[in-house]
Amino acid sequence: MQSSIKLMLKKLSILSLLTVPVAACAYPSINQIENPPLIIEPLVGMVDAKKVVKIEVEKKTWKCPECNDNEKYVLKELQEKTRISDRNALATIMGNIKSESNFHPNICEGGARVPYDRCHSGGYGLIQWTSAGRYFGLGTFCKRYGCDPSSLEGQVRYMINEPTFQRYLPEFEGPGQTVSQYMVGAYYWLGWGIKGHREHYAYDYTKKMIYA
Repeated sequence: MQSSIKLMLKKLSILSLLTVPVAACAYPSINQIENPPLIIEPLVGMVDAKKVVKIEVEKKTWKCPECNDNEKYVLKELQEKTRISDRNALATIMGNIKSESNFHPNICEGGARVPYDRCHSGGYGLIQWTSAGRYFGLGTFCKRYGCDPSSLEGQVRYMINEPTFQRYLPEFEGPGQTVSQYMVGAYYWLGWGIKGHREHYAYDYTKKMIYA
């Protein structure tokens, strides 16, 4: 009899546990708060565009830390004003300029350092423009565009825009060739009589250039 009573009481205690309401959440709902905080809308239109700091991502290019200022300038302009991006192509052009003028813009063939209008024979400038059409083309170009034909800046502008260079520019804009292969395009661009050390100079530039 007692065991039956105990069993019944046990069942009743279990049943009472199952019918106890679930305890309320420890935190009240938004409807239960007398003074709920304001819901902040997205800050649309509240940002001052004039005060936004733009993050500039520096584009990597071929650089030559060991080069002099004239060499660095020419290398920079070649990449900014054309689509040449191959190291060997850039090095080939640089090597040929070094062979022609050693990057001296005001040099007349034979070594005299004179202004543009005082070089009366042979080639003149960065790539030793020799023929009448190319030599006078430099002067005409700078007169039209307001540059100094004796300066590095003026000659680099003319060199890149000169029709002869533009004709063979695609030879240098295609990647993946060796210096020797790019030298073919350089020959037709410059039309040198003596090859000299220009290819050696080009290979030397490939060793000095870094992509940064």
